[in-house]
Amino acid sequence: MAKGDPRKPKGKMSSYAYFVQTCREEHKKKSPEIPVSFSEFSKRCSARWKAMSDKEKSRFDDMAKQDKVRYDQEMMHYMPGGKRGKKKDPNAPKRPASGFFLFCSEHRPQIKAQYPSLGIGDVAKKLGEMWNGLTDATKQPYLIKANKLKDKYQKASLSLDALIVHHVTYHSCSILQYNISFLCRMLRTTRRRARLGRCPWAWE
Repeated sequence: MAKGDPRKPKGKMSSYAYFVQTCREEHKKKSPEIPVSFSEFSKRCSARWKAMSDKEKSRFDDMAKQDKVRYDQEMMHYMPGGKRGKKKDPNAPKRPASGFFLFCSEHRPQIKAQYPSLGIGDVAKKLGEMWNGLTDATKQPYLIKANKLKDKYQKASLSLDALIVHHVTYHSCSILQYNISFLCRMLRTTRRRARLGRCPWAWE
């Protein structure tokens, strides 16, 4: 079985996954000598999670949100290697950034300057924390700009699609016209040979 790309960012974790991880760490600290079967441990975690209130789950939700930010940031810089995917159209419009990514582009240099030792994932977490701490009013300028970029992208995509359709239609019609002309010539030749008493499909 082929191994995956070792450079690919680690997958994002869910709230429940963080909760299970915490339960595992708690068990190792309290009773490291007592082994627990996987199925039994899973049942206990599931029952405990269902009994928890939304407030108790909120810290795990926050951890999952921050990890999603980390994952999205790392995927932006990740280039798959060893596989030849579909060739990208150089004329295709660039996908628009979201409000959050516009915010990150603006504040990333500041975070890197303030914390030069942080890696890509930690910088992403910092930016996620900053974004989550903003009020809706503070986020609004980034969201408005993102919507404008999205509208511009959609219009450009429609224009490109229309151009492709026109190009394909034009060439398809040209090929069809050529085939019809060729068939008409063949039909006339066949009829002429038949009138002369020759085999219609014989070569000269």
